[in-house]
Amino acid sequence: MITIYHNPGCSKSRSAYELIVDTHNVANEPVEIVEYLKQPLTVAQLKALNAMLGCPVRAMLRDTEEVYKDLGLSHPELSDDQLYEAIEQHPILMQRPIVVRNGRAVIGRPPENVEALFD
Repeated sequence: MITIYHNPGCSKSRSAYELIVDTHNVANEPVEIVEYLKQPLTVAQLKALNAMLGCPVRAMLRDTEEVYKDLGLSHPELSDDQLYEAIEQHPILMQRPIVVRNGRAVIGRPPENVEALFD
């Protein structure tokens, strides 16, 4: 199973999806699309996703979003839990897309990053 946390309004997210279905998914694995803006992730789900990514939680944040600035999320003293809660409350803050396959995950920015899941 391949899961893509997807925003269909984002060109990078659409490109990553196309790379998966048109190029990399030669085994025709099922692809689950989670439109995370419509189905926001809980803090527990975000933590599990971050564990698969293996990166600091800050790498999951879109620091170009206005709400990022409004909430003062650039302050280094904020805890990981505070950052997870911000993403849960404002899912637009989550990097997109995030693709999961076989217990591993990557942020598909640039979309070519998804290739690592198919090595």
